[in-house]
Amino acid sequence: MKMKKIVSILLAGTMALGLTACGLSAAPEATAAPAADTAATEEAAPAEEAAPEANADAAAAGDPAVTLVMAEVNPLDTIVGRMDSKFKEEVEKLSGGSITIDLQASGVLGSENDVLDAMLGGAGTIQISRISAFALTNYGGEKSKLLSIPYTFVDRDHFWAFANSDLAQEFLNEPSEKGSGVKGLFYGEEGFRHFFTVNPVAGIDDFAGMKIRVSNDPVMNGMVEGLGASPTVVDFGELYSALQTGVVDGAEQPTANYKANAFDEVAPNFILDGHTLGAVQVIITDDAWNSLTEAQQAAMTEAGEIASNYCHEISEEAENEVLEQLKADGVNVVEVADKTPWQEACKAVIEENTSDQAELYQQLLDFAK
Repeated sequence: MKMKKIVSILLAGTMALGLTACGLSAAPEATAAPAADTAATEEAAPAEEAAPEANADAAAAGDPAVTLVMAEVNPLDTIVGRMDSKFKEEVEKLSGGSITIDLQASGVLGSENDVLDAMLGGAGTIQISRISAFALTNYGGEKSKLLSIPYTFVDRDHFWAFANSDLAQEFLNEPSEKGSGVKGLFYGEEGFRHFFTVNPVAGIDDFAGMKIRVSNDPVMNGMVEGLGASPTVVDFGELYSALQTGVVDGAEQPTANYKANAFDEVAPNFILDGHTLGAVQVIITDDAWNSLTEAQQAAMTEAGEIASNYCHEISEEAENEVLEQLKADGVNVVEVADKTPWQEACKAVIEENTSDQAELYQQLLDFAK
C-alpha cells in the first residue's frame, strides 16, 4: 500500500508539472493496470446468469486491465463527488479489478469546458467526466439544453421520473449519435441551483445592474439578463477570487457546491430561488468505450445504475444538511416565498430556447406528477 501511494504521488506531480505551461493538468492515457489477482481466474458462470461476484471473476479472468481517468470539478464530499466515488467503487468491483478509475476531483484537470475540450478533441488524457447537463449545449447537445431551462423541474421526483425513463437514454445517446466522440452513461443531480451574492439581496429587484458569473451558456446568459443583471463569463476555478476582488457581484451553484468551494466566505448571501435542478451526467469518450470488452461495458453500465440510484438516495438529505450548516455559520439565507416574479423574468429565455423542441420539452414537463 505504501508503494502504491508513493507511485500515485509521483505520477500526480509529474502530470501537474508537465502541463503547467498550457494551463490544464494532465492525466495519463488509458493504460494497462497491474495484472489482476490470480485467485480471480477461477471458472465463473455465464455473465447473464452470474451474480455480481461471479461477473467480477469472469471479467478479471479474461479482460485486459485498463485505467480510465475521470474528471470532477467539485470536491469529493459534494453530492456529485460522492456519486463519482460510488461509481468508481462499483466499476472496479464489477469488473473484477480489470478497470481502474483514476478519479481526479476538485478541478485539478480544469473546468468542465477544459475537460470537454480535451475529451472531444481526442487528447486521450481524460476518458470519463461528470459534467453539468447544460455543459453540452455549446457542443451540440440540443436535447441536454432542455434540462437547464429555468423552472422546468418542479421537484426532485419530477427529475428522477425523467432520469429513469427511456427518454433519458435518448438524451444520453445524443452526443455520440451526432459524432461528437462522447456518450452519456447515466444521470445524477446535485440539488437545486441558487444565486449567491457578495452584498445582501432582499429580492429579485436587487439584481438589477449586478455582474453575475456565468459559464457562457446561452440559457444561463438569458436568465441573468432577464433578471436585469449582466452575465459575466468567469472560469469556475477563478470564481472565488472573482467574487473576492469584485470582478463579479454574484454567481449561482447548488447548495452543496456553494459550501464545499467556500463561496460563502466571499459571498455570504444565499438566495433560495431554485431556478434549476442541477442535472448532471457522466460521459465517456467513444474511443474509451469501444476499447472495453462487452463484459467491461456491462460492468460500467451496471455501476452507472447503482451510482445514479445512490445519488437519488443521498441528494435531498445532503442538501438539507448543508443548508442547515450554512444557517448555523451565519450565512444570510434568503427564502423566496413567491417564485412567480422569477419565472416571469425567465419567460423570454424559456420560450427562446424551447421553441425549436417544443414537443420534446413538453414531454419533459409531463413527467411531473
